[in-house]
Amino acid sequence: MALLVRPLGERDIPIADRICRVAFGTFLGAPEPERFFGDADYVATRWRTDPEGAFAAELDGELVGSSFGTTWGSFGVFGPLSVRPDLWDRGIAKRLVEPVVALFDARRATHAGLFTFAQSAKHVALYERFGFWPRFLTFVMARAVAGGRTVAGWTRYSALRTAARAASLVGCRAITDAIQPGLDVQREILAAAAQRLGDTVIVSDDAGVAALAVCHRGPGTEAGSGTCYVKFGAARAGPGAGERFERLLDACEAYAANERARQLVAGVSAAREDAVRRFAARGFRTMLQGVAMHRPNEPAYSRPDVYVIDDWR
Repeated sequence: MALLVRPLGERDIPIADRICRVAFGTFLGAPEPERFFGDADYVATRWRTDPEGAFAAELDGELVGSSFGTTWGSFGVFGPLSVRPDLWDRGIAKRLVEPVVALFDARRATHAGLFTFAQSAKHVALYERFGFWPRFLTFVMARAVAGGRTVAGWTRYSALRTAARAASLVGCRAITDAIQPGLDVQREILAAAAQRLGDTVIVSDDAGVAALAVCHRGPGTEAGSGTCYVKFGAARAGPGAGERFERLLDACEAYAANERARQLVAGVSAAREDAVRRFAARGFRTMLQGVAMHRPNEPAYSRPDVYVIDDWR
């Protein structure tokens, strides 16, 4: 077996996308694995967001798998990783983890995380070999979007003028850095704008940026048709954080309604107990759950006092 792991190129995207769909669809027992994820996109969007973090596995010159990683400032986010199903259990997945972990180390990420299947001992064991450790469940939750409400105090990043955009990025960075030193999701904010994946919801108060949410919307994004997906959201820490989080959820629902999405999807760690309860009180129900694995085995920003939306898929 002549296996080569190399950077994933743009020309590789169609094959990598198909393998990703078939691999996840096969594992989860979908009747038509090649149609898994529908018109959502987890390959091209992530390659464009951070091409240095995309890797391909080639077997005898044929693309057979891929893996992705990126860094949110000091935080590394791993995934997805996929291998052609007929080549499972041949050590290819291990080889695809290696360059992503090396990327995190080269960028001096102080913490890294991933989302995997809690019921799969094989998946958990694979990532444990690289220093990841399973901690809390992550709930990916959804609810139908209700229109007709007017929500004040928020704006879209795309609606801001150049100077205001720069100031909002500073405010967003202050929020995330206070939650986890060095955490910075500017890469996701700019990717959503540049690739037209959706928009970033900015909630303000007298102190400046009070909360933010990077939202994907529609086909060709991580959301898919009819869906608004919150890839990352956070409320400013400290007294009143829960209320700021409620305002953020109001703003996300307003954005989803304005975009005529039928459902709003967001992930939250079970470690953030009050955030989970606030989701449930609004009628969100779990559509998928997995386990968050951390490297090193520390909570990072998955803590009860933190109001963050993410799922590391």
